[in-house]
Amino acid sequence: MRSASGNGFDSSDSFAVSGAAERTARLHDIPPSITPSHGDDSHLLSRIASPADVKALAPNELAELCREIRTTLLAYGHQHGGHIGSNLGMVEATVALHRVFDSPRDRIVFDVSHQSYVHKMLTGRAAAYLDPDRFSEVTGFTNPDESKHDQFVLGHTGTSISLACGLAKTRDMEGPNSGIGNVIAVIGDGSLSSGVAFEGLNNAAEQGGNLIIVFNDNEMSIAGDFGGMYGPLARLRASGGTAQPNLFNAFGLDYRYVEAGNDVSALVAAFEEVRDIDHPVVVHIHTLKGAGYDGEETHADRQTASASPVSFDSPTGVHPTDNVNHSEPWHSDHCNLSDHEPHEGQCEASHWQNPDAAIGKPDDPRKHYGKMAMAALEPRFAAEPGLVVISPATPGSNGITHEFRERAGAHYVDTGITESHAVAYAAGIARAGGTPVVATTASFFQRAYDQFFQEMSLNRSRVTVLDFLGGLSGSDNTHSGAYDVTMFSNIPGATMLVPTSARDYLADLAWATAPAGSADAPAGPVVIRVPGEAILTAERDATLLPVTGGQIADRPQSTSLPVSVSSASGGISAATVRGTVSVTAQHAGVRHMLDWRVNQTGSHVAIIGLGNAYPLAEQTAAALSADYGITATVIDPRQCTSLDSDVLESLRDGHQQVITLEDGQLEGGWGEKVTAYYANHHVSDGSRNPHVLNFGAAKEFTDRVPLGELNERYGLTVEQVTEAITRCF
Repeated sequence: MRSASGNGFDSSDSFAVSGAAERTARLHDIPPSITPSHGDDSHLLSRIASPADVKALAPNELAELCREIRTTLLAYGHQHGGHIGSNLGMVEATVALHRVFDSPRDRIVFDVSHQSYVHKMLTGRAAAYLDPDRFSEVTGFTNPDESKHDQFVLGHTGTSISLACGLAKTRDMEGPNSGIGNVIAVIGDGSLSSGVAFEGLNNAAEQGGNLIIVFNDNEMSIAGDFGGMYGPLARLRASGGTAQPNLFNAFGLDYRYVEAGNDVSALVAAFEEVRDIDHPVVVHIHTLKGAGYDGEETHADRQTASASPVSFDSPTGVHPTDNVNHSEPWHSDHCNLSDHEPHEGQCEASHWQNPDAAIGKPDDPRKHYGKMAMAALEPRFAAEPGLVVISPATPGSNGITHEFRERAGAHYVDTGITESHAVAYAAGIARAGGTPVVATTASFFQRAYDQFFQEMSLNRSRVTVLDFLGGLSGSDNTHSGAYDVTMFSNIPGATMLVPTSARDYLADLAWATAPAGSADAPAGPVVIRVPGEAILTAERDATLLPVTGGQIADRPQSTSLPVSVSSASGGISAATVRGTVSVTAQHAGVRHMLDWRVNQTGSHVAIIGLGNAYPLAEQTAAALSADYGITATVIDPRQCTSLDSDVLESLRDGHQQVITLEDGQLEGGWGEKVTAYYANHHVSDGSRNPHVLNFGAAKEFTDRVPLGELNERYGLTVEQVTEAITRCF
């Protein structure tokens, strides 16, 4: 058993544990009496307006401050949700940083910055976590627009050391007039697997000068740590920081180890020791992920627990726990991201906590379609040894459950936070004759852009890419997928498919992953944009597809698709949505996979809806019919790699307008290609040159804007599209 010391709740605090019959109830019922209230001077956190207030506290008050912060985080997680687990583990370290260093003169750069909630509380933004009416005032990541204490907008991984090197370089070049003191990079063990982190370490050692790298080692990352460096890190922990090889020393960096990473006093002492140091140093702190969550050991235990309160036997609220050092390979205690209630230690679910209001709701599109894809691939593993699913560190977010990983065995690989490596690795598998499927979020794939061009597409590698969270969403500005079509569809040799139903999605996956040498298999890489919220909502309510009702004609396919899988796959099958999927091998070939589908033939107006915008196309056509007696042609292009010139030419007869709808960046996107087609293929008969209207997103970053509001902003509503169409007649 590992005991972790720290600062949190005292032994009088207790919480109710939900029982098996109350799966949707709170895991922790935090009494209002111990939840800090902004403006209540009896609470320390309410009085913290800046780091200066942290410095003014008596040494024995730091533990109480940490206790209140941890209480606040737990309450905030239940009401609002967020990256609670990573922040719980960093409470003491963040308090110690602001106790010792002088932000913003001393620059603190948080890698990913999803663990910056505590930093925000201590830099004048505590009310955004204490007052439910103000929860939306801050982002989940650092942002200089919010505070001078935030150095960068950060939501991706591995860059803090490089950014810190740049800050330190300018300080050293400008001298005392730079206004920059100590430079501190905070990076976690998962982020350290990212290649750019190693590039930063390499540069830091060469550059020299004051640079403090706080390495937060909680033995977990998101879904467990994978890679050769984690064995040496474990030996460093076991030896109190003395074991060799020491990868930081190997880079030429100074090194300190702090075992008590959840002890604020120990951390204050460690940071005071390195403050104003004249050379780069790594301070390796050993923390407990999710410190302060319940101490239950397994999900099964939590399911059968009674509703009796759990008392904390530690005055700090960071419990002794057995939930570390699992022998099973995923190091996640059989917890699936957001599927089970979070707890301390090696718990995948604590990466992202959904608010209580979301408990029991159906899967979001990422998990729904991700589970569906894994269920379709799994039955093929036995007969196809080269079929491999690759996830760069975020499987649970995309429906790649713990149970699937266990059953998949060697057919599943977690490469860590290494998108560039994952794509190049997949290209190597493909060149050897294997069938790789790389799955992660659209914005994360931006880190692999060079590998998409070179190793994947230039080499015509048979790689299948599952592109999650593509298109418009209410995500923060670092995770927007609005740029995925402009990115993927313009890579030479790559095919980007944009399915608008579960059936098409599974058929696209079957075609893209057809074993090497199969008849009509694609000759190069295929990117499949996983359907989003608009598609899934329409699948669950066919009235949102008023033209087809979701019943569309079968399209030719090039390979067979398993119709169902065993119940062990979590209940998802290839027949989950819209009845039984019946796909047969018809040797259709690439040409038919790229043909556009005309779902309704009409006149005057043709509406082409790409991907998530397709339901809007049907809804607009229905409005035109009901209000103006116009029967519009409705087209699902199914892909955005090329234009179907046969369909576009056929629209010249009887159509005065062609409307393109896309839920991504309009400039450089797909709709403009349709406009360019007619402009570049102008015919002498003016009546046969339809007027094209493009609808899509502006070229901008958006931050946590609800999807409905974005659609209004960009004219992607039935009323706005209809008004634009009729205005032109």
